Amino acid sequence: MIKKHIVLCTVNIALLVMAKVFTYKMPQTTKSLTKQEDTTLKNTPPPQKINAPLSTMAMLNFAQETLPLGDVKVERKMKKILAAYYYSKIQTNRLHKKAAEWFPIIEPILAAYGIPEDFKYMPLVESGLKTGTSAKGASGFWQFMPGTARTYGLKVNSKVDERANLRKSTIAAAKYIKELYGIFDSWTLVAAAYNVGDCHMKKQINRQNEDNYFKMHLNSETGGYVYKLISMKEIVLYPVRYGFKAQNVVLAYRKPFSTTNVE
Repeated sequence: MIKKHIVLCTVNIALLVMAKVFTYKMPQTTKSLTKQEDTTLKNTPPPQKINAPLSTMAMLNFAQETLPLGDVKVERKMKKILAAYYYSKIQTNRLHKKAAEWFPIIEPILAAYGIPEDFKYMPLVESGLKTGTSAKGASGFWQFMPGTARTYGLKVNSKVDERANLRKSTIAAAKYIKELYGIFDSWTLVAAAYNVGDCHMKKQINRQNEDNYFKMHLNSETGGYVYKLISMKEIVLYPVRYGFKAQNVVLAYRKPFSTTNVE
């Protein structure tokens, strides 16, 4: 009898132990599943937002310096100058032919001096729309004044005027532009200073306590100069967008590069 009682007690104790083990393991299992679900939820990436295409204004820039977005005056001025460069206004097939002829000479020189490629549009703005010497005496592809041209290594006298030599004048312009960047540390300010002179530009920066070109108050020519460069860049890169006929674009760029007056 004693043995039977011992056996029964042993069985009861075993059942109690198993019941306790079962009772305590169930919540742990539940917690484990909850953690897994939490981890899965945390690791699930949020739904991706579809970015709306950037507006034309947001994509416009000169040497990677962008227009201040949301500035109504700047955007209005940019649109006005861009409109002036439509094919119907300036017959831009001439500009594309000049770009095809000039850029292969200009681009490697600018790159060698560490100048952003966007400066290649400067000769198109300076002399692409006009020829000859200005009333102030500026001449050539980069519209150098005689004194500035001589300062940067060009011969200008009664017999020779190297301002009309694309290769040599571009080297001179690259030296000048690089020097201006050392002063202003901004490519848009460099372009403005090239147009109006570094001394005048420094005075305006100090007087206005402002070094953002787009926020400065400058004379009409200098104040619109970078806008013109951006517009020229746009019309050359995206001619059809601005009313240039597609077939004319192809013809302009298929024309063999001429080396006349660029040696």
